[in-house]
Amino acid sequence: MYNRNLVFAAACLGMLLFGIVFLSLGSAMNMLAERFQFDNNSIGTLTALLPFGILAGSLIFGPIVDRFGYRWMLIVCSLLVMAGLEGMAFGHREGHIQFFIFLIGLGGGVLNGATNALAADVSEGARGARLSLLGVFYGIGALGMPSTLAALSRHFSLAGIIAGIGVFVLVPVVYFLVIPFPPPKQQARSGALSSGLALLRHPFFLLAGLALAIQSGMEGMTNDWITRYFKHVTLAGRPAEEWRTLLGLMVVTGAMVLMRIVLSGLLQYTRSPRVLFVSIGITAAGGLLLLFAGGYGAALAAAALIGAGLAAAFPVVLGYIGDRYPAQSGTAFSAIFFIALIGNMTINKSFGFLAQSHGIQQYPKVMLGCLLASLILLSLVVKQLPGRTAPAAAPETIPS
Repeated sequence: MYNRNLVFAAACLGMLLFGIVFLSLGSAMNMLAERFQFDNNSIGTLTALLPFGILAGSLIFGPIVDRFGYRWMLIVCSLLVMAGLEGMAFGHREGHIQFFIFLIGLGGGVLNGATNALAADVSEGARGARLSLLGVFYGIGALGMPSTLAALSRHFSLAGIIAGIGVFVLVPVVYFLVIPFPPPKQQARSGALSSGLALLRHPFFLLAGLALAIQSGMEGMTNDWITRYFKHVTLAGRPAEEWRTLLGLMVVTGAMVLMRIVLSGLLQYTRSPRVLFVSIGITAAGGLLLLFAGGYGAALAAAALIGAGLAAAFPVVLGYIGDRYPAQSGTAFSAIFFIALIGNMTINKSFGFLAQSHGIQQYPKVMLGCLLASLILLSLVVKQLPGRTAPAAAPETIPS
């Protein structure tokens, strides 16, 4: 028999690893760019490879965990992340680096989707709040990556620090080995692919997926490009020490962590649609401030607003999905993350081309355009909610 709190803790540890994954490339970007003399277009390719790996992981995890359970999937994919981090730290060929970044993404994609589905499975009645709390651990992992690099970069090489972070992955692996997990939900079920495709016939699901595609693109673009923005725009013409550029990324992530802590309590008392729309306004304020910021302090304030504003969409919308499809949460989350990460890859790669031709200073303008699209899509999602609140959403069954 499994313990819900122990299982939720396992989900939190897995999400912490995904936070490390999602910020690994952004944190190491300047190191890799200098090692291989990358231009912005080459960097754009790397930033597309990470979400491509996450995309592949997101596509495969759902049917597997629904049928076989979570334990070994979490263990194997944690070890893939470890191998990828070690390879990124010590690789000396561009092709090898691309492979290791994909490997990190593959393991991370499974960890992201599986931990969200696992947390939803053991959080009936409070999915939005518990998924927000889960997201805090994403933030801790994500914040830990650049903050560790910033704190230790004066004393150790970045490659050595990244390798040390890779070894840390063994801690969650041991925990996954020793605790009991929920049994598989669909041991005799087949047709998972057709079930996933059937979701696309649900207008609610499709709109939610498109909204999260935009959201994922904004988060990925911010995580992967904000250090470059601080180095080449905010600190242009001034000494740009590594810790000063990494601080922008740390502020984004720290603000997201704090906001998700707030959301884990707030969503128990406040209507979730209101939270979504306020978060869009906060992100827009950050984008406008960054666009017109004249100094480093103002840019850091803008980064804080962007991070805080980006915190709400994923836990809230995933809570809606968990409430609608509780019996097939793995397959539903797999499909929703697949759609979301297509958006991440498309926006990231497109911004790489844009930055190469028009400069990285276009980042705030692209963010504001994405926010407008997000506002429209989330408005349509909210209109699909019975009573316009997540708890009132009736569960649906995915046809085989």
